[in-house]
Amino acid sequence: MSEHILIVDDDSQITSFLKKYLEKQGFIASCAGTGREMRSILDREKVDLLVLDVGLPDANGFEITQEIRKNSNLPIIVLSARNESYDRIFGLEFGADDYVTKPFEPREFIARIRSVLRRAKLEHLAAIKVNKKAHLLQFGQWIMNLNERTVINSDSKRDANLTSMEFDLLRVLVEQPRMVLNRDQLLDRARGFNAIVGDRTIDVHIMRLRKKIEPDHRHPTFIKTIHGIGYCFSGDVTQYKN
Repeated sequence: MSEHILIVDDDSQITSFLKKYLEKQGFIASCAGTGREMRSILDREKVDLLVLDVGLPDANGFEITQEIRKNSNLPIIVLSARNESYDRIFGLEFGADDYVTKPFEPREFIARIRSVLRRAKLEHLAAIKVNKKAHLLQFGQWIMNLNERTVINSDSKRDANLTSMEFDLLRVLVEQPRMVLNRDQLLDRARGFNAIVGDRTIDVHIMRLRKKIEPDHRHPTFIKTIHGIGYCFSGDVTQYKN
């Protein structure tokens, strides 16, 4: 079955071009010019990936991304005319799966869409396999439920509210404590081979993850940086079966 891509941009030339190009590649494509139109389509149709422009007439794309991430793992590729690293990091901080600047090369853009969709499918399959194991991992005061994909503080009962990517990276690190993994290994094991991301994507997700689970993210005790190589999980991990 063809994947459904929703393109949200107030530039009708871009949405028209992308719709035709995506359909030629075998996708189902829908278009929206405002945040309101986007929400209407999301409410009534199943969408597999969202292509979202940052500057909409009635909304900010970064804020929409943050809003969607509160209760959905819908894959999101942010579009922007700005090529500044700050904006790219800002988009990833808010939960985007990828960030593409205009103008873009259509074939590369399709490759990025396929990559994000492939990672989403692998994540779904991994979740199905995890359901059969149904076990818990504990480190410090945090309990990681691989079945429910949650990370809860055992003292305060506070949910860390990790994004899909943050959870997958933490799972890879926690399941292999004290093993040093470089950025490519982390990405491959978290999201599958052939993923296309920027050079700093893993660093941004690790930074965001530390802010959520470390007692002091400026002096991390769980996720250590191994300079020149990558990262490792330095805490003790206890595994429990449900």
